[in-house]
Amino acid sequence: MATKTQATPLFLLLSLLLILLKTTVAHRGGIAIYWGQNVSEGNLTALCDTGRFAYVNIAFLDVFGNGQTPLINLDGHCNPATNGCTIFSEQIRHCQKKHIKVMLSLGGLVGNYFLTSKADAKNVSRYLWNNLLSGKSSNRPLGDAVLDGIDFYIEQGSSLYWDDLARYLHHFSRKKFYNNPCQSNTTSLLNSWAIWVKSVKARLFFVGLVALPLPPGPNAGTDVTPSGFIPANVLESQVLPVVKSSKKYGGVMLWNAFWDVQDGYSTTILSSVV
Repeated sequence: MATKTQATPLFLLLSLLLILLKTTVAHRGGIAIYWGQNVSEGNLTALCDTGRFAYVNIAFLDVFGNGQTPLINLDGHCNPATNGCTIFSEQIRHCQKKHIKVMLSLGGLVGNYFLTSKADAKNVSRYLWNNLLSGKSSNRPLGDAVLDGIDFYIEQGSSLYWDDLARYLHHFSRKKFYNNPCQSNTTSLLNSWAIWVKSVKARLFFVGLVALPLPPGPNAGTDVTPSGFIPANVLESQVLPVVKSSKKYGGVMLWNAFWDVQDGYSTTILSSVV
């Protein structure tokens, strides 16, 4: 189930994700997972020790922009008001020592975030650089660990100035992660994949999926359920053979760690993704 602070991001479920990394990445697929919105999902150390994930998106920084003091929301994992989320600094480094990229996700379905101008976007980018990436600050919400990049999970408000924020972050760190609207079936998903891989200048693309078929519906057992869930056998037989033929294939993204614990989706698909 979705947590009390974040509704189910159903329209993200079949999104195409692109990631542009400064570092060189070997051409093999990996699984990206969202973590941070259900305390029952466990901690980052345990997540990374499973050996199933190449990327972890910490969700969410959901208050920022318009001069607001940015605030991270990790549901029941920690209390940012008392600097409680700094306990994850060592866990982030633990993941990175295992060569897992750890990103911060901006936005979500709830929260209070929007950008009012290019100057506002630049100020937010400076905050992210100094407090979460390679800059210097005495008020880093996740401690002194240096994250590998920023994930854009923008679900509300105006569409203005996000490109400016991405551009400023690119200038600082050359590491970005985007999501885009969903597709309703495997055919439209693969058509969108072909268009994006050809038209967008990016090194790697990811296919975004949900890790659990919620809510159940009349199309359960077909190629795509109403929630956007693609059964593992359909993913392995219809989607991955096509997307893996691209030199820009990076892997898949799963929402989210808690759902994955319930169904073991990442375990089922791992050998087919890599």
